[in-house]
Amino acid sequence: MEIFVLAFFALGYLVLAGADIGVGMVLPYLGRTAAERREVIAAIAPFFLGNEVWLVATAGVLAGLFPELEGELLSGNYTAVVALVLSWVVRDMGLWLRGRMPGPRWQTFWDGAIVAGSWGLALSWGALLSHVLVGMASALVVAVLFATHGLAFAALRLRGTLRERAALLSGGAGEARTYLLTAAALTAVGILAGLRLPLEPGTSGPVLVPVILTLIPLLVAAQGWVWWTFRHRVTGPSYL
Repeated sequence: MEIFVLAFFALGYLVLAGADIGVGMVLPYLGRTAAERREVIAAIAPFFLGNEVWLVATAGVLAGLFPELEGELLSGNYTAVVALVLSWVVRDMGLWLRGRMPGPRWQTFWDGAIVAGSWGLALSWGALLSHVLVGMASALVVAVLFATHGLAFAALRLRGTLRERAALLSGGAGEARTYLLTAAALTAVGILAGLRLPLEPGTSGPVLVPVILTLIPLLVAAQGWVWWTFRHRVTGPSYL
């Protein structure tokens, strides 16, 4: 049961957060002007904080249920983990700060932070997954998969010219199909990585698993509510 709990949160993070990371990676391609970039960011604005909860939950499950594996992953990939955390901070700073002042230099700087942080996140995850998969997938290949996933998500959320740019790989009308394919690819990478990990649960499973199973429906319900509330295509800039 512990393994399924870890897989649920880890794969959920890859699919859900992979979309907003990917959108940030392709921001310069999708948004050619400051106004367009603001609208592209509005496509992920309602979701990115909720998606990050899945990473926090994954880290908590790893520490609580698989302490030996946590130590092995951190000690063996210290550089990648530090780069991941720094990229996470830089990306989120860009999302929150780009709209705080109207100046073009200010917004361009933080747009660059969003792009750099998103690529840093994708490459860091690619490095971690490549390490686990022992070279079966390069960090760059995983990063490109994140970017493709972001394009598919953006095509589902944007309108007009922005949608046409995002639908480059979807043939115009196959956005949902492309999103499902990229989500399946990220899931497959996550499963392959999981199969190569020494998943030996610790001794706290009987105590923690019932608590986690109780919280999972609440997390899924909250995520579902957000997706339902913001299910329509973006019509303009968001609070970011």
